[in-house]
Amino acid sequence: MKKIVLPTDFSDNAWNAIFTAVKLYKDVDCHFYLLHAYEPNSLNLLGRKSQHRLGVIYDSLSQYSAQELDKVEAYLKEHHSNPKHIFETVSKAETLEEAVNDIITSQDIDLVIMGTQGATGAKEVFLGSNTVKVLKKTKAKPILVVPMEFNFQQLKTMVFPTDFTKFYEKFELLPLIELATLWKSKINILHVSVEYVLNETQKTNKKILEERLTGLEYSHHNVPFTSNISKSVQNYLKDNEADLMGLIRYHHTFWDKIIGEPVIKKMAFHTTVPILMLPEN
Repeated sequence: MKKIVLPTDFSDNAWNAIFTAVKLYKDVDCHFYLLHAYEPNSLNLLGRKSQHRLGVIYDSLSQYSAQELDKVEAYLKEHHSNPKHIFETVSKAETLEEAVNDIITSQDIDLVIMGTQGATGAKEVFLGSNTVKVLKKTKAKPILVVPMEFNFQQLKTMVFPTDFTKFYEKFELLPLIELATLWKSKINILHVSVEYVLNETQKTNKKILEERLTGLEYSHHNVPFTSNISKSVQNYLKDNEADLMGLIRYHHTFWDKIIGEPVIKKMAFHTTVPILMLPEN
């Protein structure tokens, strides 16, 4: 049985990620953990509030968290009933990234699926601060990030941007391969570059990637480099139909160029499809 964490803050954005999860894995035996993390800012409370008052606030947050999680679970059981799916609520008085990592360890989680947690009303924001923190702290497990307003229907085509500079470990690609196998999806391998002549290392890595994808439908696409790599990928997604994008989070190369510190700080990486952040050691 696949174990999946669904973090929620009870926003529309979080609901959308949950709906995407239950539809994406409708034919898979899944144990979904509905996770809500809450933590009052103690620094603002201590000094002007008594310890008793702080305890009352924690109790209130705890009750609210449990009640709202119960509502989410009840709704899913009524409107998204599936004999293959089990739902369990988890409420934690921690930061979101702490809560996610705790449950990953304690429950041997396979995958995290979450909304973008972007600022309310700011559609141009793709990665909110909570999402970024989870991505930074949770690297050993795949994380599927679902954009606001994305309406999942099917998984026909996935895109996989790469520059062929890194060896592809089996475990890194496994979440992508599992989805492609499940949905019989086509994988478009995107080579974003100014020139497309590969050196010997890149040729070797390209061959290894193709071996990893044996039995799946895939094709290679050269994507012209524009002002930056993320913009080039965005342009491809805009001009070509795709339902999901997979990214390997390796350091100092392609990953940093796409979701590096400057990009994260500007919250400037846009996408209209979910992004599967593949695991790394």
